[in-house]
Formats: sequence, structure tokens, C-alpha cells
Amino acid sequence: MKSAELIWLNGEFVPWEDAKVHVLTHALHYGTAVFEGIRAYETQRGPAVFRHREHLERLQRSARFYYMELPYSVDELRAATHELISRNGLRSCYIRPIAWRGFGPMGLNPLDNPVEVAIAVWEWGAYLGEDGKRNGIRAKISSWRRISPESLIPHAKATGQYLNSVLAKIESLKAGYDEAILLDHRGMVCEGTGENVFIVRDGVIATPPRTASILEGINRASVIEIARDLGFELVERDIARAELLLADEVFLTGTAAELTPVRQIDDIEIGPPGPVTRQLQQVFDDALHGRDPRYERWLDPVPITSKTA
Repeated sequence: MKSAELIWLNGEFVPWEDAKVHVLTHALHYGTAVFEGIRAYETQRGPAVFRHREHLERLQRSARFYYMELPYSVDELRAATHELISRNGLRSCYIRPIAWRGFGPMGLNPLDNPVEVAIAVWEWGAYLGEDGKRNGIRAKISSWRRISPESLIPHAKATGQYLNSVLAKIESLKAGYDEAILLDHRGMVCEGTGENVFIVRDGVIATPPRTASILEGINRASVIEIARDLGFELVERDIARAELLLADEVFLTGTAAELTPVRQIDDIEIGPPGPVTRQLQQVFDDALHGRDPRYERWLDPVPITSKTA
């Protein structure tokens, strides 16, 4: 991870190394924070943030799920992100806005603790590796189940909930795999540790529905739209565990992972990335980088300054 010069913290631009919180920050003890993962890509028009507003609106919704009122509007956060990218002189980057309950009364009631907000940006390559994007990754079906909607809120992107993903990720890495796929509380396919799951069988694309405890991924929605634009049949439905192993193709989508093929699950070879995955991957990559006019509306250009020019 390559650090940048500045981080936006509670309305101020501060040096990267000075962006700190108190040791008794409520979120550090109880996981009371929400966040987003966003990317900006280099395009012919300069840096552009992919589906920026949708991500910030999801951050706002996640905060409300956990009774946090953000002290900044979506428009204010958008403008701060633009300026942060510009001040750091980045042409492409990963963007991490986060809101948390700060230092105040200790205990499980967070309502009297202030809500603080930060935005960090940094250069970050392929989350699951460039080779993984080209040739596919190896995934393990985790022994850990995805959090139940009867216990927490899967549709919120909350920090404390990611302990679930941390356990699954570590388990998969220690077993020699690149990623984990979690089942939901019913035993149906849910998602990766930070990605949505798609399968292809007999030319039909399927992905778990919103009712399968998934996070409603913004890249997931983008790929669904692209697939239908290309004329593929795509269904959102429950997927049984065995269907992963019977699939012709499997791929993952996420802001960090972008669109990454899966070539093996457990000890079953799915095979190299197939034609459907390759076609979707190419069009999606064109959309990210502003090379497809059909999806230009998804890009939020960053105002050019002398540092980013």
C-alpha cells in the first residue's frame, strides 16, 4: 500500500501520518462505523470516480441503519473527494470514506458519541492480483456462514460486520486459496469476503438475490446491466452450493476485485475464464475507463488541476 500526502478528516486536509483517532474511540471498541470502497480511474478526460454518488448514498444509508446522522451531505463528501484526489495528484486511486462513532461515553449506547468522517485515497492495484484477473483465482467455500439478517444488517457496509469476512478470508488463505465464498444462514450461496458471486451455466448468468444476505454491490448492479445490454439472460435467484461446482464459469465482482474470474472452487476445477466472463470483463473494464459511451453516466470526472494534469 502506497500512502498519499493528505487525508480529509472532519472537513480538514491533514498529512497522512497525522490522521489519527483517540484510543477510546467508540468504533474501535464496538465496531460502530460504516464505510465505502470506491475507485477512480484514469480516462481520456482525466481521473473519474466510478458511480461516485451511488457509493456515497449507500454510505449515507448504512449510517442511518446504525442511527448515525452524517454531519456532511453527499454533495459535500463528493466535493471533498474530488479535492482530495486533486491535491494528492492522483490519476487513479482507491477511495475509502468512513464514518464512525468517536470518543465519548464508553458502553454499548453510542448515541451520545460524535459522528466523525474521513476520506482516504491511495494507489491500489488489483485486489486479488493481476494474474487472478487474467487467469482466475482459487476459492474455498468457507466453513463460516455469512451473517444472518436476523442478527445484523447485511445491506449495511458496517465495519464490525466484516469480522465475519475476516474469519473466512484467513481460513481460505491458510488453506492455500486466494478467496473464500460464504453461504448464507440457509446454506445457499451468498458472496465472497468482499465480492458478489456470479455463475454461468448453459449460457445463463445467475447471481444470488438481495434476500440471500448479500451486500447490494454497485459493481454487481453495473455488471447486471451490462450483461442484459449484451443480450445475456441473467437471473437473480438462490444458488445451491453444488451449483458452484457444476457451473461452466464463475466470477466475482466488487470495487476492490473489479471483475475477477474463479478457476477453481475447493478441489474442483472450473476451468480458465470462459467466453461470457471474458466478454463481460472487457466491457466492464471499458466502462470503468470511459471507453464505452453507453456507460459514461457512471463516471464522475475529477476537476483537473496542475497537480493532476
